[in-house]
Amino acid sequence: MSMARQAEPAVNTPPAPGPKQTDGRTVRRSPALRLLARPEVGVFLGAVAVVVFFLFAAPPVRDGSSMANILYQSSVIGIMALPVALLMIGGEFDLSAGVAVVTSALTASMLSYQLTLNVWMGVIVALAVSLGIGAFNGWMLVRTGLPSFLVTLGTFLILQGVNLAVTKLVTGNVATDSISDMDGFDQAKAIFASGFEVAGVQVKITVVWWLVFAALATWVLLRTKYGNWIFAVGGNQDSARAVGVPVTFTKISLFMLVGFGAWFVGMHNLFSFNTVQSGEGVGQELIYIAAAVIGGCLLTGGAGSAIGPVFGAFMFGMVQQGIVYAGWNPDWFKAFLGVMLLGAVLINLWVQRTATRR
Repeated sequence: MSMARQAEPAVNTPPAPGPKQTDGRTVRRSPALRLLARPEVGVFLGAVAVVVFFLFAAPPVRDGSSMANILYQSSVIGIMALPVALLMIGGEFDLSAGVAVVTSALTASMLSYQLTLNVWMGVIVALAVSLGIGAFNGWMLVRTGLPSFLVTLGTFLILQGVNLAVTKLVTGNVATDSISDMDGFDQAKAIFASGFEVAGVQVKITVVWWLVFAALATWVLLRTKYGNWIFAVGGNQDSARAVGVPVTFTKISLFMLVGFGAWFVGMHNLFSFNTVQSGEGVGQELIYIAAAVIGGCLLTGGAGSAIGPVFGAFMFGMVQQGIVYAGWNPDWFKAFLGVMLLGAVLINLWVQRTATRR
């Protein structure tokens, strides 16, 4: 008699756990490091540091009216810094942004005054002119393939000369005539240059517009197809075109957004001071670009946000007014500007390396 023996199943004993093997291509980063890698966090911490510094160095900053004035100065910079930042994310620059603000204000002022029109006619024509300048910059860029630095530098020089020459030709002076007593002035001022009271402190309407535009720009970047197009053309426009992104439309529309910002700030300046100096605006384009860079927009394009430039513009306003409240020589503002810009570039470099590390 034979006995059938069933084979027992083999038991595989798992190896003892040891250190996790990695091939060097992936590195798991902590949540804190991933958070710090976002450009908005870096500029936010920088803004907090600047505020704390001037709260001690300049005691008048603690007053509500002083903070309202700081927010006002920041908003005038920030409204223009937002479209400039979007353009930079799209991989381009606009050196004509500063003088384009003055061009818009001059157009509205001289057209209304010289033709005795309702000021709203000048405002509408100025909007068309500003959008046309932006469209020209974008069209010239995509048509010729020249760097935006050269295209907009040419526009900058053209507008600077036209602003001075046409103003002298039309008014016989370097400034426009006051339009404060013309039809429609009060209504336009209520939109572009009015103020309202909060807890006994007068706040300018531009602060509200600044935050509204920032929220809208953030939504566009993060929630719309157009926002994806901006990042795509800034990262690699050839690859973007290959997957169906309308590169030409995106580039031109971004320059037109800068034109819209120039128009809005120009209208604010006009209805705040009733007149416009034709030689102003030179150098402001660097302030707008610097606010975007400090806000985390990479110089190479394809990365950035709308929130970062908000904090970047606030840092400019805080430093600009904080130096005055501290009783220091205002010339130090340029030195602070240089330090902030260099610091932002170094932080952006670290962010870029952190983001691309695997």
